[in-house]
Amino acid sequence: MKINKSWWKEAVVYQVYPRSFKDSNADGIGDLKGITSKLDYLQNLGIDVIWLSPHFKSPNVDNGYDISDYQSIMEDFGTMEDFNEMLSEIHQRGMKLIIDLVVNHSSDEHFWFQESRKSKDNPYRDFYIWKPNQPNDWISFFSGSAWDLDEITNEYYLHLFVKKQPDLNWENPVLRQEIYKMMKFWLDKGVNGFRMDVISLISKDLNYPNFPEDRFGDLSFYANGPKVHDYLQEMNQEVLSKYDCMTVGEAFGVSAEQANLYVGKERKELNMIYHFDHAVPRDENCFIDPKPEFTLTELKQIFSKWDVATGNDGWNTVYFGNHDNARMLSRFGDINQYFQESAKMLATVLLTLRGTPYLYQGDEIGMSNANFQEVSAYNDVQVLNAYKTLVETQKHNKEAFLAACNKIARDHARTPMQWNSAQNAGFSTAEKTWLKVNQNYQKINVEAQEKDENSVLNYYKKMIQLRKNTPALIYGEYQDLRPDCNNIWLYTRTYEGEKILVMNNFTNQNQEFEIDFLINTKELLLANLENENDVFNQKFVLKPYESRVYLVW
Repeated sequence: MKINKSWWKEAVVYQVYPRSFKDSNADGIGDLKGITSKLDYLQNLGIDVIWLSPHFKSPNVDNGYDISDYQSIMEDFGTMEDFNEMLSEIHQRGMKLIIDLVVNHSSDEHFWFQESRKSKDNPYRDFYIWKPNQPNDWISFFSGSAWDLDEITNEYYLHLFVKKQPDLNWENPVLRQEIYKMMKFWLDKGVNGFRMDVISLISKDLNYPNFPEDRFGDLSFYANGPKVHDYLQEMNQEVLSKYDCMTVGEAFGVSAEQANLYVGKERKELNMIYHFDHAVPRDENCFIDPKPEFTLTELKQIFSKWDVATGNDGWNTVYFGNHDNARMLSRFGDINQYFQESAKMLATVLLTLRGTPYLYQGDEIGMSNANFQEVSAYNDVQVLNAYKTLVETQKHNKEAFLAACNKIARDHARTPMQWNSAQNAGFSTAEKTWLKVNQNYQKINVEAQEKDENSVLNYYKKMIQLRKNTPALIYGEYQDLRPDCNNIWLYTRTYEGEKILVMNNFTNQNQEFEIDFLINTKELLLANLENENDVFNQKFVLKPYESRVYLVW
């Protein structure tokens, strides 16, 4: 099958959460100048594309995902001049920038909503979804009803997230054109694309039905509305097709079977989507009864399913961590006995599967979950709202709630970046940072790992370069050689006669196995451990959390 090559398929993406990356002005909050000061670090790591989480003007109820002005900069982060300088410096280093596009909802402080709520006949009224009565039993992602009564006109507006995030009405063509103008503003400035926040939710069922009886509270019910593909195709025609840009849609509620409706080559919608099948649950119940972490077999099934679904017709994303999930090392690795080995093993998987890999800031040094003892240590609106609903009403035990938070809360990914062993991990010289620094920063930080040839950070650099230099790791067919094994993840990537064999031990025990196909000879390209017993036969023994990448023929 002929493969269409693209720069965004070959890229390694690094997500920057600006509030937590680097503080340049000692106010305890990361900012754009701080990001600019660390671009050499990202270039040296091997990053091609920086994904910048929301930097827009916002009252910051949901850490920037409540936007009050799409064409202004959040004051905490700096000025438009700071943004322009950062963008220029990114491009000078041969990297690209994609930004968040948050257009399912805005802030209630946005000019559009301020006008919309003034009267029922205001020209901006239909920029949002208003109803004279609460039409259904829909609930918010962040606890409580998804409808709120606005006393000015005595009508209800829809907010699938917090009440200060009213949903935009994509049925309104005037609103859509305003969004497209805003997108062109950033693309004309030189931004290289968008990560589209909850883009699968923008189309609503205009009958506004209740949850089905067997799906009450299943928030994926909101996804894949009747016109979502019409809107994305229009967006592509009006905006995206006119630029050489990269698009990735956050596809909450989208199944693998639906994937190519969004990313198929002939669909003319998006380049790739960011699925949720291995993500931490987002509803309120996750704080009552956190589901067990995925087994390796389950994880392999998820990745295989999405690889088959997107195949060569579409394109996949590969990620383990982001700003909405607990730290990947705390979820899938061993932060105590096998910290280095498991962090490197996860890096191997991330950078050898098919699809564009997304690194989340700090994962490249093995940052892990913090251990917060009180709810006051959290900043996340999801945690704080759930605490009010569950603990303050005595529906749920405080200790159990905090234990769940220390496993799954989003703020674990948002603690400040650990640059060195100085005050506040070198993130800020302020007396207090916006979120507490993880207390393991004196052991786990960039400066220490840059000096250590065998560090997690230096392994990431090697792994990224191996991926860039090995076409099979980008475009190669993926085959899982042990789909039912819960201990090792063993697979091949094959492209134009080049076969790469990747083996990963996901356990803290030695794993012995044989390879089914004949290996005449092989070359070890990279491993996370010394391989004294690497012999040229079909029998292998992997030590705890060991990874190896071979060229075989």
